[in-house]
Amino acid sequence: MVSVRRIGLVVHGGRPAARDVAERVRAWAGRRDVAVIDVDVWTDPGSGSMAEAFATMGAGIDDATGALDLVVTVGGDGTFLRGVRVAARHDAPVLGVDLGRVGFLTEVRPEEVERALDACVDGTAPVEPRLTLRMRASRPLSIPPEIEGLLRYGRGPALPPPVQRPGDPDDVGYGVPVDEVAVNDVVFEKLARDRQASLGVYLDAKLFASYSADALIVASSTGSTAYSFAAGGPVVSPRLDALVFTPVAPHMVFDRSLLLAADETVGVRVLERSGRVAVSVDGQLRGVLEPGDWVAVHAGATRARLVRLRPTDFYGRLRARFGLADAAAATADGTPPADYRPSDDVPMPDDIAQLFRDL
Repeated sequence: MVSVRRIGLVVHGGRPAARDVAERVRAWAGRRDVAVIDVDVWTDPGSGSMAEAFATMGAGIDDATGALDLVVTVGGDGTFLRGVRVAARHDAPVLGVDLGRVGFLTEVRPEEVERALDACVDGTAPVEPRLTLRMRASRPLSIPPEIEGLLRYGRGPALPPPVQRPGDPDDVGYGVPVDEVAVNDVVFEKLARDRQASLGVYLDAKLFASYSADALIVASSTGSTAYSFAAGGPVVSPRLDALVFTPVAPHMVFDRSLLLAADETVGVRVLERSGRVAVSVDGQLRGVLEPGDWVAVHAGATRARLVRLRPTDFYGRLRARFGLADAAAATADGTPPADYRPSDDVPMPDDIAQLFRDL
């Protein structure tokens, strides 16, 4: 049995189906005498300046919720990623109810929500640990007040030139920790529409190359099927602890992704005459870098814990979500079986038994 006394509920309120499922979660909790705390992770940039909206996103969540034993998200992967940020502060598992379209993180269907919650309490629900990403930076990340102008006009005449920041190791040491956790990726992206981002990339503190690109992506294995994949990066099993570095539209011959070990770091420094660079965490803008600033991305010490109802068929989900089709030339030559293994009454050889322990 697992003690679940307080649930944080993150709902995509713009979907009627999500509101319906949320009511079912509340009803289940009422029968179990479990408290449900609605967590607002959404902001309305129209209610104030864009900089203020981004800067306060998620502020005060800890004070408003208190300790949480479980976070339930109802929506798609975007809703789930916001829920993971809440759960990370409480070291709580996350149960994602899937109402999205092309996601890989939420797997519990709406009709299964009560059974999934029962499994959480009974301790029978599988929990997948996933690598997270953390950062250190030469200074705390911040959003400049003129962010609207940066996004709209880039380096237009209405904006002052970027300020050169101190970023040498002797000046800033190992920098400061950034209070953010990423499940999918950290992205460094140009703000100026008329100019590339010029960035020095360091692997384990050694310069690898200087890139002029639209963006640079540092993804986890979980995030390999998100922005990195769209930019030409590889698909990586979420069970593999790894970092994936993928440049987006680089102006150089070498445009390949790099697959890095989880104990390696990716450092990014904005070059002296580069334009400003936006830093996004799981798709949310979290800071703007000036020339001289640097950020190092590394594996987090803690993991996101994803609640499942059944063992995940990652590759089957990959095939379905991306609508993968067999090569016409191959199907003309035969039809392969959906599964390729003997029946259960055939003894498993000892030398491969460990490969199928979760199947």
